[in-house]
Amino acid sequence: MKVGVLALQGAYAAHAACLRSLGTEPREVRTPVDLADVDALVLPGGESTTMSMLLESAALFDPLAERLADGMPALGTCAGMILLGAEILDGRADQRCFGAVDISVRRNAFGRQIDSFEADLALAALEGGPFRAVFIRAPFVERAGPDVDVLATVDGHPVL
Repeated sequence: MKVGVLALQGAYAAHAACLRSLGTEPREVRTPVDLADVDALVLPGGESTTMSMLLESAALFDPLAERLADGMPALGTCAGMILLGAEILDGRADQRCFGAVDISVRRNAFGRQIDSFEADLALAALEGGPFRAVFIRAPFVERAGPDVDVLATVDGHPVL
């Protein structure tokens, strides 16, 4: 399986390094041609409005929306989760999302940069203890559809 990492802005290098540590060689996706060459895609953290605008200017938004609608597997962290959701709360009026996951996501839900924090997330599927997560201007899920499984919460708010 060829796994791509959306490499327009944000933490794509860190996500690519993580994929390499798992034994796969990720492909950086910056163009529709790059997208056509992958079977799955990671949408990293970053700044969701900037990523949304870059997806448009790179002519990637519509081809990616089509691939997601056709069932291409995707993982979104932070800004990637915002973009994969069905509704963006507190976003720009012109900001688009893919509607690939039936969630409403609130941007910067935990506060400003100064409110950043780390937390241990308890994940039943993760062996070896909790997962240490970093929240920098992080979103949370305000509404999850009936077919969405919430895997972790912080202060009662779904984050995974």
